[in-house]
Amino acid sequence: MTTTRYGIIGCGMMGQEHLRNIALLDGAEVAAIFEPDAGMRDAAARLAPAARMAGSVADLLATPDLDCLLIASPNFRHLEQMEEIAATRPLPILVEKPLFTDPAETARLAAFRDSYPAPVWVAMEYRYMPPIAAFLKEAQTTTGGIRMLTIREHRFPFLHKVGGWNRFNRYTGGTFVEKCCHFFDLMRLTLGDEPVRVMASGNQAVNHADEDYEGVAPDVLDNGYVIVDFARGGRAMLELCMFAEGARWQEEVTAVGPKARIDALVPGPGRFWPEHLGEAPVPQLIVSPRDPKGPEMREIPVDPALLEAGDHNGSTYYQHVRFLELVRGHRARAEVTLEDGWAAVAMGIAAQMSIREGRAVSIEETGLMPERLRAA
Repeated sequence: MTTTRYGIIGCGMMGQEHLRNIALLDGAEVAAIFEPDAGMRDAAARLAPAARMAGSVADLLATPDLDCLLIASPNFRHLEQMEEIAATRPLPILVEKPLFTDPAETARLAAFRDSYPAPVWVAMEYRYMPPIAAFLKEAQTTTGGIRMLTIREHRFPFLHKVGGWNRFNRYTGGTFVEKCCHFFDLMRLTLGDEPVRVMASGNQAVNHADEDYEGVAPDVLDNGYVIVDFARGGRAMLELCMFAEGARWQEEVTAVGPKARIDALVPGPGRFWPEHLGEAPVPQLIVSPRDPKGPEMREIPVDPALLEAGDHNGSTYYQHVRFLELVRGHRARAEVTLEDGWAAVAMGIAAQMSIREGRAVSIEETGLMPERLRAA
């Protein structure tokens, strides 16, 4: 097998998770890394000692024999870096979420989409968590057609990142873009439908209140509810709390239809599970039919090596397996397209707008959804 060579742009916390997972792949290696922060660069070098450390994106793109690129830089850099790649050396791209952060960037994004000659895959890791993947495979059939979808994430606060960039709306797009685009992607994927209206409520209740960055206080939200109405009558709700790391489950995803309810229960990162509580929880899938009543629980274990390699229940590894199929010509198109990533951000921006303005926001009025995905 010919070795597939990655170039990686950004190797902070998430980039290093990618490094650990690429190391587990057959026939893949990291050839070059661009990471401007010295501490993160040193950590990346320890994980990928054979990789060349580039001094800029342009320097990285000059590396011979690259096969694909991974962008894991801060959110607000993603689009500008994709544009630089397009102008210099178009290669297949795996770009971390969110795809973009600013509503004003959609014209540039459309221009990129219409001209970029290579595939782009948006990194929506939650799709590939084994319990979520099992849920997605069975939800529509088990429920008899989903009418209601609820996603709850009760988790730890935002971790510290270089310079505290993830503390500010202007760099992240806001919590419901930065964090929750994963969940808006799952809503569209699970329901197989497009959103028409978003109503949200949230605030900054607990986290980061005592932090100061050169005289500026963080403004990211740490909790909220979002209700999304979909074109064919389904509806979905997100409940986010980022000061609830004491919970047994980090994500709880529930779908209900005329025949049954189905739940996926996902624990948080194992490194945060207290030793005095024993073994970390094993993910579960629970099917609860209406007739005959009687919930059926199945454990969905995750390979310990994959749990050790990252904080996302093995999903980063499974995502790379599929991305490499695309890069190697064994898959015709990205499983998570640029427009999927775009739609998730559009829903997040609508949620931020609804919270800010205290009203329901129609997706049409935002003008942010890509044309092909707008509900009739």
